[in-house]
Amino acid sequence: MEAPDKVLSEDFVRDVFYIAVNCGKMLLESGAETYRIEDTMLRIASSYGIENAQVFVTPTVIIFSMNDYALTQTVRIDERANNLEKIMSVNELSRRISAGLPLKRAISSLEKIHNTDFFPFWLVVLSGGAIGFLFLLLFDGTAADLPAAFIAGAGGVFIMEGIQRYTRVKFFTEFFAALYIAVVSIALVESGYGTMLDTIIIAGVMPLVPGVLITNAIREMIRGHLMAGVIKGAEAALTAIAIGAGVGLVFLLV
Repeated sequence: MEAPDKVLSEDFVRDVFYIAVNCGKMLLESGAETYRIEDTMLRIASSYGIENAQVFVTPTVIIFSMNDYALTQTVRIDERANNLEKIMSVNELSRRISAGLPLKRAISSLEKIHNTDFFPFWLVVLSGGAIGFLFLLLFDGTAADLPAAFIAGAGGVFIMEGIQRYTRVKFFTEFFAALYIAVVSIALVESGYGTMLDTIIIAGVMPLVPGVLITNAIREMIRGHLMAGVIKGAEAALTAIAIGAGVGLVFLLV
């Protein structure tokens, strides 16, 4: 290791604290499981010779302490998304740290991950269209409905991502995205550019469905992280309600 086990300077300890907290913060903001975050932060501290560290993670808060050095910090997380690429990058960094990565290089790598724009806005929107396109095929839709499913999926993601720039209330972003998908799908079918309305709407809303969140909620419950599991399950349920309300409102008004 870079520093001896018996005497660690204050600057060294604070740098390790900085790395652990920010790795945990990026993981939580990217949608990682709480047990993964806790394990990663503790492994980072242990790899640099710091024992007796404690961490508590919920979907909105990280509390990290290095008890032997009187260091404690609470970090509140306001924004969360699904960014598996960033999770993979942070996990890879933690493995390099466990293998003996020097402290300064670890900080440099951490800042590089933080400053990297993994998915530009246009690619996110395009991916939403591709998801709608592919799910229409999965649901045995007709070839004539593929453009409509692409437009619905891409537009729904565009609406959701665009509204999120102005509000942190996910319910409203998902509600208006689902409402847009239903309106566009009906308009395309009525104008002759689509045939199977139900299939187009279902395929279009698939980019909004919280599949990763539901999976993580179940995994959290299985691992004994009951609080995180219940919170993520409730968040997934609210997303489902928002999607259903947005589509249902259009059908009530039409």
